[in-house]
Amino acid sequence: MSINKQSDIAANLQIGPTDQGMVRIYVEAEGGIELPLDFDPDEALEIAEELAAAAEAARSMDAPAPAGKPKAPRR
Repeated sequence: MSINKQSDIAANLQIGPTDQGMVRIYVEAEGGIELPLDFDPDEALEIAEELAAAAEAARSMDAPAPAGKPKAPRR
């Protein structure tokens, strides 16, 4: 599946620290799929930066908001 391909799969996402000093991104999807992804704090910050950069790039595209969700106002 490419990053631009739409999907009807629903998933829950949780992010938080573990008792081992890692940052866990936990994905739970339909069909009983559970995917715990652990990152050291530096990797987690790198992912956060990539996420922020992707959000800014998406915002600059002025893509229409998904149906049922109003587009957030620009500041």
